Amino acid sequence: MTTLRQQLASPLQIVVLASAALILLPLGYVTTLALSADPSVWQRLWATRIPELLTNTISLAGTVALLTLLLGVSTAWMITRFDFHGRWLWEVALVLPLAMPTYVLAYVYNYLLGFGGPVEHLWQAVAGPQARIFSPQSFWGATLVMALDTFPFVYLLTRSALLSVNVSFEEVARTCGASHLQTMWRVTLPLLRPSIVAGVALVILYVVSDFGAVSLLRYQTLTYAVFQQMTGRSDNTAASILSIVLVVLALVFLMAERWFRHKSRFYQTTGRYRAPQRIRCGWLKTTAFTAYLAAIVSAAFGVPVYLLMQWSLSPEAQAMLDARFFGFVWNSALLSACAATAGVLIGFPLAYLASRKPTSLNIGCLQAAYAGYVLPGPVAALAVLVLFLKLMPFFYGTAIVLIVAYVIHFLPAGLQSLEPSLQQISPNLEEVARTLGLGVRETWRRVTLPLIRNGFIVAWVLMFLQTMKELPATLLLRPVGFDTLAIRVWLEASEEYYQLAAPSALLIVLVGLPALVLLLSRDWRAA
Repeated sequence: MTTLRQQLASPLQIVVLASAALILLPLGYVTTLALSADPSVWQRLWATRIPELLTNTISLAGTVALLTLLLGVSTAWMITRFDFHGRWLWEVALVLPLAMPTYVLAYVYNYLLGFGGPVEHLWQAVAGPQARIFSPQSFWGATLVMALDTFPFVYLLTRSALLSVNVSFEEVARTCGASHLQTMWRVTLPLLRPSIVAGVALVILYVVSDFGAVSLLRYQTLTYAVFQQMTGRSDNTAASILSIVLVVLALVFLMAERWFRHKSRFYQTTGRYRAPQRIRCGWLKTTAFTAYLAAIVSAAFGVPVYLLMQWSLSPEAQAMLDARFFGFVWNSALLSACAATAGVLIGFPLAYLASRKPTSLNIGCLQAAYAGYVLPGPVAALAVLVLFLKLMPFFYGTAIVLIVAYVIHFLPAGLQSLEPSLQQISPNLEEVARTLGLGVRETWRRVTLPLIRNGFIVAWVLMFLQTMKELPATLLLRPVGFDTLAIRVWLEASEEYYQLAAPSALLIVLVGLPALVLLLSRDWRAA
């Protein structure tokens, strides 16, 4: 009998190839521009900028990945394996930093850690009037901001995996004489490895492509240098060369990540499945856990929101509030919802064929989908704009161009959730449904889609939140007079008008909160 994968190969293959071609078009434009550059431009960049930029970018991404790994896994373990007073509150609070744009967090910490700021005054009261703390516009300042903003990626995916782990594996290890520490290290963590790797990969891709935080903190990375070349020197050729270096760096990492995750691939068994039970904590553990979680949430969300609220209530900020803000909210929410929905619809065939029929072509198409995320926002936006002008000029100046740029740029955020969800579902379940008489569509509707509903929701929410906070592509591609909340924040924050930028920043957080609730709803947990 023809298998399900064989029946689906032809129609899905067309969709996958078309999606991969669409995503690779901007990269092809940038590559062509870089390869056609004069050799002297390459020599000048290799002799001056590229070594420093590569070192800064790799060191920032690596350090942030280590910090988010520590924060994400430790918080997910506390939330899923221990029962203590207020646990449900922290379970929700740990997701809230996803609603905070990196550039907003950057300008808040610019104020907090800057010369003469509140933190420096507090430190001088303890260590003396001449004491100084590290500058926010430094490597450690950028690392702190990026780690606080991105650790929920690791937390969410690790938490999702922990909630679905079959604890029978751990019980077998315990009966064989393994200690709690050995069981965690040799059994539980290997089972969580695909989700942890996916979360860390998402963090690294986010860091190397981020523009807002590094530009406000004046930390030289490849992405920031590309923007400077385009806006300051109007040198698109040099910008494209730096972009190719960034893409090659990301592709090397992605190949290593793909190999690592393939080695740790597994399917969950359901015959003797047992859900994990939380351990009741005493007052000492409860106090320690609460202090640890409160410190993280306060630094990543609580303190910034408090300052934004305080600034928003200032007379300067109140004078800026008018009917236009409802338009900013509508524009941001509409664009984000359209981009997230389109991203899920495009990403599912890519992840499905790569998981169920991992041929070189299907794996290559999936890897091609990650190209848009590592392209710097300004360059990706410019490439999309030029391609639309040449191929479909009638769409120029519309929101469709902007949505396409969003999907190309943030599709990997959805794939990093869809892939692990599909990998943990055995293909035998679909084959059994086919042998019982279900058609292809019925098998998808009644078997596949319900089992990966969790991955769909997480993918949609991640892409929605990422799009809400996107800045460079929106700056370059938005229709005339079409402002979003991110645009308003940037226009004010770039001039260090913190009070004027605060209302728009708060609205970004408020619009994103309902989507975050989906991540912790009962249906999501049941999935």
